[in-house]
Amino acid sequence: MAAAAEPGARGWLGGGSPRPGSPTSSPELGAGSRSRSGPGSGPGSGPERSGSRPPGPAAPSHSFRKVTLTKPTFCHLCSDFIWGLAGILCDVCNFMSHEKCLKHVKTPCTSVAPSLVRVPVAHCFGPRGLYKRRFCSVCRKGLEAPGLRCEVCELHVHPDCVPFACSDCRQCHQDGHRDHDAHLHHWREGTLPSGARCELCRKTCGSSDVPAGVRCEWCGIQAHSVCSAALAPECTFGRLRTLVLPPACVRLLSRNFSKMHCFRIPESAAPEPGDGEDSADGSVPAGPGREVGTPESGKQTLKIFDGSDAMQRNHFRAVTVPRLARSQEVLEAALRAYYISEDPQGFQLQALPTPVQLGDTAAAGRVWSAGPAEEEGGRAAPEAWVLRALPRTQEILKIYPAWLKVGVAYVSIRVTPQSTARSVVLEVLPLLGRQAEGAEGFQLVEVLMGSRQVQRTVLADEEPLLDRLREIRQTSLRQMSQTRFYVAESRVPAPRVSLFVGGLPPGLSPQEYRRLLDEAVTSKAALVTVSHVYSAQGAVVLDVACFAEAERLYMLIRDTAVRGRPLTALVLPEVLHTKLAPDCRPLLVFVNPRSGGLKGRDLLCSFRKLLNPHQVFELTNGGPLPGFHVFSRVPCFRVLVCGGDGTVGWVLAALEDLRHHLACPEPAVAILPLGTGNDLGRVLRWGAGYSGEDPFSVLLSVDEADAVLVDRWTILLDAHESACGEDSEADAEPPKIVQMSNYCGIGIDAELSLDFHQAREEEPGKFTSSWGSGADLWGSDSDSRFEKPRMDDGLLEVVGVTGVVHMGQVQSGLRSGIRIAQGSYFRVTLLKATPVQVDGEPWVQAPGHLIISAAGPKVHMLRKAKQKPRKAGPAKDARADGAPAPEGDPK
Repeated sequence: MAAAAEPGARGWLGGGSPRPGSPTSSPELGAGSRSRSGPGSGPGSGPERSGSRPPGPAAPSHSFRKVTLTKPTFCHLCSDFIWGLAGILCDVCNFMSHEKCLKHVKTPCTSVAPSLVRVPVAHCFGPRGLYKRRFCSVCRKGLEAPGLRCEVCELHVHPDCVPFACSDCRQCHQDGHRDHDAHLHHWREGTLPSGARCELCRKTCGSSDVPAGVRCEWCGIQAHSVCSAALAPECTFGRLRTLVLPPACVRLLSRNFSKMHCFRIPESAAPEPGDGEDSADGSVPAGPGREVGTPESGKQTLKIFDGSDAMQRNHFRAVTVPRLARSQEVLEAALRAYYISEDPQGFQLQALPTPVQLGDTAAAGRVWSAGPAEEEGGRAAPEAWVLRALPRTQEILKIYPAWLKVGVAYVSIRVTPQSTARSVVLEVLPLLGRQAEGAEGFQLVEVLMGSRQVQRTVLADEEPLLDRLREIRQTSLRQMSQTRFYVAESRVPAPRVSLFVGGLPPGLSPQEYRRLLDEAVTSKAALVTVSHVYSAQGAVVLDVACFAEAERLYMLIRDTAVRGRPLTALVLPEVLHTKLAPDCRPLLVFVNPRSGGLKGRDLLCSFRKLLNPHQVFELTNGGPLPGFHVFSRVPCFRVLVCGGDGTVGWVLAALEDLRHHLACPEPAVAILPLGTGNDLGRVLRWGAGYSGEDPFSVLLSVDEADAVLVDRWTILLDAHESACGEDSEADAEPPKIVQMSNYCGIGIDAELSLDFHQAREEEPGKFTSSWGSGADLWGSDSDSRFEKPRMDDGLLEVVGVTGVVHMGQVQSGLRSGIRIAQGSYFRVTLLKATPVQVDGEPWVQAPGHLIISAAGPKVHMLRKAKQKPRKAGPAKDARADGAPAPEGDPK
């Protein structure tokens, strides 16, 4: 579990502030050098280093107690076995420790972790899955049942723990809120393999038994949480620094667009936590693998709600307590269930009538003021309770600056019934060194740091702040712990959102596209302009000067079809190309998730975490065009295509069409073979297919690959007439012109490919290789009539087979094909409808001519370097690549 989110201002997050409602003599600055905090302190107390560094010794605020162990247990700090029968356990977050390790604990308790987040960034949770040897970042228990993972960082959680997860995902772009140029480490706890070694002390720091050790999610260095404090805070992106698109070079003003929309990630259909889930047990366990307390027969389970919103949704946490527990014990258990570490004296439990338990929200206001069973005069205690905060006449509130270059992280001020948003701004500005500026240039912003979305709301000047805090607590006590207030400049960046719209009819003018969109979604002309038109691809890019209009258009376009074709809508970032380092050549990654038995889905997630997710594009969501548009102003970049030969041809064709739009018109292209043929991947030494290699090692190979030239061919399909009768299947013809990189098959070869293709479409998971992948049709025998084939010789080889038996012999290596010709221009006449395939993509072609000729400039490809010692860097995957294919012509 990370202590904080993204790197931010210099200085420390100060501590020592009184609990809400306690007296104080003067406003307090958050200066870490004077901070003190201990277990049980209120949320936010304790120091925090910028850049997600685990906090100092006083910051964790755990509720530790000594417990008796009944099963084998490991320390969460040193990961060693705890010998004996006694261990130290946090009652709130289940952190387990040796008694000797207690003084070194730096990992914060879940109850205070949200207050330590420097820059709140929401997570992108994908569908539920089984994640072995992973631990929940909230309750620290293993993910034995299906859990959730963030698609951008290494956060894993149980479904019912999602509401309590910190909004501490990686900050992958500038959005106008606390942007920065310096890049510091972003630590994440508990994602290390058991053999991981600390960067500082070189001792083992990982474990498969408990969440131990930390790892930077940008550069990948690993360390003990204690040792990480001694490492340099700046992150250099590690071995992949030349491939990563730095967050400081990406701008996306997204406001309330979800991170799933910003990163073009399909939204999960998983239900929200608490919606009738079988696993919504919110009890506070004593720790993994042990039993503490009285037997189950002497306990009772209560449903605890944390506010009005939870009652309306019927979202509760189940708390198991002894049947003879007093009111104070039940109250403390309820606070722990919601990860609240404040003084229990500021809260009370109110019993709910039975209709509320059944979903009748009309009775929500009629609550009982009595406590649990022993105060009920012998009556049976109700099963459901609501946790409420007692009224407060004043509070101590932390106010954060929304700019970075300031000596403190926050200031603490007293809020009274007379305090308004304007009066708070007036009081805070002198404490932050901005007293010389007029208060009219600043505003108070309320930020809800949800794990799924970070929402910002500007408060009205006359908003009574104490009433606002009371309203938030009435809605949800958990929401109060995730709410923060910032003083921000009223001057905000001019809204500008780029929307990519695909699926439009090709070949129209800019005016026709604008008129077509106006008819479909009724855009506002004063706020929307067409900035780029890709007529051949049937796509446009809209610049929208209003956040609300951008959100409206995005949702409408996704549900609109034009001339029978559904439209595609994507939110695109802007790459600040002038800020890129001279040696930076970011990698543009395209992944076809349907290729290679659906292995592309896992690679999508891996590459998003190893790189910046803004440089990873899913080809089934808009094709290659959005990626090339985002990188159009990058002076030098490379491309990685994850898919089969057809996918590679698709990307290369798009590159050929868009070359004149790119500042880097000839980017080198690498291949990660996922398809069923992968002939081009074999020749370029990338192997016959992907078999689970470490994605980090794949990226290293791309960085070290050699640039080579490869021929491209154009095929003109000149059909004389449409097929009819028995040949009616030829009606669905491909475009008139197609591009070819590897081979064109006519006749029996294409017929088998067509049957194979149709079977693969029905069950893609069962087809991960092709019948002829890797077959050498030309053969290795020398022949004085022909030149030796090469990838860049500008010549195409024509080979024939006599039938299925001959093809089987070629596949088994017993024979070669019949060499017919070698040249740069061919004309083939089809007398009847005939199966044809190009780079593994088959169809039935109507009678007519096929004219094959060399295309324009050769394409720049990356050929995997031969095995050699790796450069210094993080530990690599030791698995050897498969034997390289012969360096012949892929055609």
